[in-house]
Amino acid sequence: MDIRTLSTFSVAARTLNFTNAAVSLGYAQSSVTAQIKSLEEDLGASLFNRVGNRLELTEPGERFLVYAERILALTHEAKASLQDEEGVGTLRFTAPESICTYLLPSVLKTFKDKFPRIHVQFLPGFVRDFKRQVLDGTVDFAFILEEPFPSKTLAVERLRDEEILIVADPSHRFATGRGISAQDLIGEDVLLKALGCSYRNQFERQLITAGAHPGRFLEFQGVETIKRCVEVGLGIAPLPRMAVEGELLSGKLVAVPWDGPEIRISTHLVWNPERHMGSAEQAFLQHVREMVGTP
Repeated sequence: MDIRTLSTFSVAARTLNFTNAAVSLGYAQSSVTAQIKSLEEDLGASLFNRVGNRLELTEPGERFLVYAERILALTHEAKASLQDEEGVGTLRFTAPESICTYLLPSVLKTFKDKFPRIHVQFLPGFVRDFKRQVLDGTVDFAFILEEPFPSKTLAVERLRDEEILIVADPSHRFATGRGISAQDLIGEDVLLKALGCSYRNQFERQLITAGAHPGRFLEFQGVETIKRCVEVGLGIAPLPRMAVEGELLSGKLVAVPWDGPEIRISTHLVWNPERHMGSAEQAFLQHVREMVGTP
């Protein structure tokens, strides 16, 4: 059992997919499988249940994950304390799909060009775990997409507001330019992100308040899937402007004026103010402020 194996287990436990873990770590899938098997033999316990193509953590796996992430966090912090040379070091962050796909690529590219000796590691995970991962040191930063929130334990910086649009395909009956309300959605199919999505919660609250019941909700994990389904006419969807700007410009989607209260969330950056922030973390924080923050 070594740090490399613990890191592989940690990523596999968050993605619950050996293929995705391998891509994230830059390994072959066979290497991930072999490392997990070796770790299970070393511990004398099964860490994952394999049900068809799906993985889930066993009860021992859940317990061991807590200790593995503590060890990894302490290892990272120990290294960071010795690597305060400007422009050198490693930092780890996590972020939801929308921010990773539509906001961060240019930010990370310019950061890499500016600080080539800083290794940036993206750690995939579940949005519900982001704040805990920051607090326990699993990641240095987390980007969080939700309504503004206070915190007694985290440093929270609101970077920018994100407008939520109701989008439809150009042939949809709503694509006429007139405004629609919650009542207009009665009987309509609505495509939504999975439960826990902040802008989905706001949208559903408006429908409940108005007593409007759509024909059905179709739930998806990914924004790209929702966009493709809207394009072919499966329904309408509330989505962040940053996620649909390309389709709006190309005419594949149209934004439908919404007569209800504005649906708006914000991109936040959070970190643990109690942990040592080395030069790499300070450089990343300043770069994100400059690239993403609202002037």
